[in-house]
Amino acid sequence: MNKKIAIPTTNNVLSAHFGHCEKFAIYSVTDSKIMKEEWITPPPHEPGSHPKFLRDLGCETIIAGGMGVKAQTLFAENNIEVIIGVPDIPLKELVEMYIKSELKSGNNLCDH
Repeated sequence: MNKKIAIPTTNNVLSAHFGHCEKFAIYSVTDSKIMKEEWITPPPHEPGSHPKFLRDLGCETIIAGGMGVKAQTLFAENNIEVIIGVPDIPLKELVEMYIKSELKSGNNLCDH
């Protein structure tokens, strides 16, 4: 597996809603190993801004606590896989679970 994975964060932990995050933790995965972790501040939140921003960074997957239906659609239109409702565990563990195909979408923590 070779891809970039984005995780929205607030106070350096998983953000319950991606649109209100302070930073994105971006993990670069090569040969199914985490090779790089970056912390990137997103542009101001406007409808459609974050999917395009992450696509332009080369991200192919977003792992989030919660996300509205419209945002999920916008990510799909930008060819970015969405995994939501994940447990609040250390970010690196989320990525490692994803690499092993052990991370599945759960209950969406967003109500819109």
